[in-house]
Amino acid sequence: MKELILFLIKIGGMFGIVFGLLPLMIWGERKGAAYIQNRPGPNRAAVAGFTLAGLFHPLADVIKLMTKEEFIPAQANRVMLILAPCFAMGPALMTFAVVPWGGPITIFDKPEYLQVANLDVGILYVFAISSLGVFGIMLAGWASNNKYSLLGGLRSSAQMLSYEIAMGLSIVGVIMIFHS
Repeated sequence: MKELILFLIKIGGMFGIVFGLLPLMIWGERKGAAYIQNRPGPNRAAVAGFTLAGLFHPLADVIKLMTKEEFIPAQANRVMLILAPCFAMGPALMTFAVVPWGGPITIFDKPEYLQVANLDVGILYVFAISSLGVFGIMLAGWASNNKYSLLGGLRSSAQMLSYEIAMGLSIVGVIMIFHS
């Protein structure tokens, strides 16, 4: 029972770290893009004279996304169209299971690693799981019951699969140098 509780704590901690860093990464990316493109936005936009370093934009995005209308075409498979983003997001979150977030700590008189799964083949796991995100895109195209959406989903999945070959070959050199 202790192992199950510890496993659930690790999963909760991983989700907390990922979803906690996500707004900061979006904020940094927006500030960097606005600075590079020399445009107002996260750098100079203000509400009542306060800029707060661009923190209003992610808040405005959350409000905008929460108030948007959910549009599902009449001929679409409603359940599959709603589940498709979950099938695309799930593999992206599962890749963080092998990322170590810190050194080992002692819990219940046993050293525990601050990662959900301590795998020796972590990079192979990341490549295998990341290729599963294609199914969410194909499912969304198919569930819309529209031939153009289906073709778009198939095209996107073909693009993702084609870059994975080059990505896999690019890591071979690193594996050969470090023998792991």
